[in-house]
Amino acid sequence: MRSLWCVLLVFLVAGHSANADDKDPNDPNEPSPSEGRGELSQTKSDAVVKDPNDLKEPLQTTWDAVVSVLQNKDIDQKAKEKEIYKIVDPIFDFPLMAKLALGRKHWPKLTPPQREKFTQLFADRLKRSYLEKIKLYTDEKASFKPAVQKKKNVIYIPMQLTSEGKEIAILYKFRKMDSPQAGWKIYDVEIQGVSILLTYRSQFDDILRRGTVKDLLSRLEKPPDR
Repeated sequence: MRSLWCVLLVFLVAGHSANADDKDPNDPNEPSPSEGRGELSQTKSDAVVKDPNDLKEPLQTTWDAVVSVLQNKDIDQKAKEKEIYKIVDPIFDFPLMAKLALGRKHWPKLTPPQREKFTQLFADRLKRSYLEKIKLYTDEKASFKPAVQKKKNVIYIPMQLTSEGKEIAILYKFRKMDSPQAGWKIYDVEIQGVSILLTYRSQFDDILRRGTVKDLLSRLEKPPDR
């Protein structure tokens, strides 16, 4: 799994299982009563997004733009990283991801300054980890499938990645922002059925069950384990 999007997202999955009893009704990941939890395949209740301006096209455009930068031999690695961040950052909702990663069990425990610091550290952790993996990118084949509307403000876009003869299922989860100008942003990604948010939620819950918010922030300030 050496594709750009895999190295951007797979590094987040550390193999921890999420706490099933920490369900947040405001979490876009929580299924409606008609949905099976963790169901990635399209069901009869799912509506395929037929809008010609759906999210699949801009996601494909983003992919192509990043690949173009990676293949540019006229700029050094540091310049490539800065350029790629400019392309990728706008499509991720880091504040929402940070909130959902803590869940309703722990997010209320943080003061406003702690929430701001946690969000920044959480985003930085994702980016630093990404930087360590970016050089592994090769020319894997990516195929985006039709977007599926799971809820009024939630859209899933499946992608199949073919790498070294193996097929990898990736699911991008978009949520419509409150501001019309902000459009849609990614709030979670599943790789082979494993959710980034639920994985981090399990890790953070383990830290906070044994320590304090300050302990969590201190852990996040340290370089990620390699």
